[in-house]
Amino acid sequence: MAFSLPDLPYDYNALEPHIDEQTMRIHHDKHHAAYVNNLNAALEKHPELGDWSLDKLLREIEQVPQDIRGAVRNHGGGHANHSLFWEVMAPNAGGAPEGELAQAIDQAFDSFDAFREKFSATAGGHFGSGWGWLCLDATGSLVVESTPNQDSR
Repeated sequence: MAFSLPDLPYDYNALEPHIDEQTMRIHHDKHHAAYVNNLNAALEKHPELGDWSLDKLLREIEQVPQDIRGAVRNHGGGHANHSLFWEVMAPNAGGAPEGELAQAIDQAFDSFDAFREKFSATAGGHFGSGWGWLCLDATGSLVVESTPNQDSR
C-alpha cells in the first residue's frame, strides 16, 4: 500500500494572516509531499510491510526492519504529524476552548493563557524541528510534552 499526500481541507490562503499562502504551499506541497514520497521509497524495499497502516508502522517501529527504520520513523512521522497538523487548523478558528476541555486545561495549567504560554515555549524550544503536544498522562491528567524532529511518541 502506497501512502498519499492528503488534500488540504481548505484553500492555501485560508489561514491568512496567520500563515500565508506561500508558506502553506511550501509546507504542504514540498515538505509533506517529500515525507510521503520518501516513506513510500523506503517501504518499497520491504513489500511484506505493504499492508501495515501508518499508525502500525509508527507504533511498532521496533518491528520495522533496521535498514529502513530511521526512514520510516522520520518520513512516516512527518507524514502522520503533518496530516494531523492540517486537520487541527481551520479558517476563522482558534481561541480558548469551551466545555470539558476548557475545564481540564484550567485544572492542569490554572488558565488557558498559562497553558498557551507553556505550549508555545515547549513547541518553540526545539533546536531545529520538533513538535509540542497536549496529551493525557498515565493518570488521565493533561500535560504538555515535546518530541524532536518528526517523532510522535
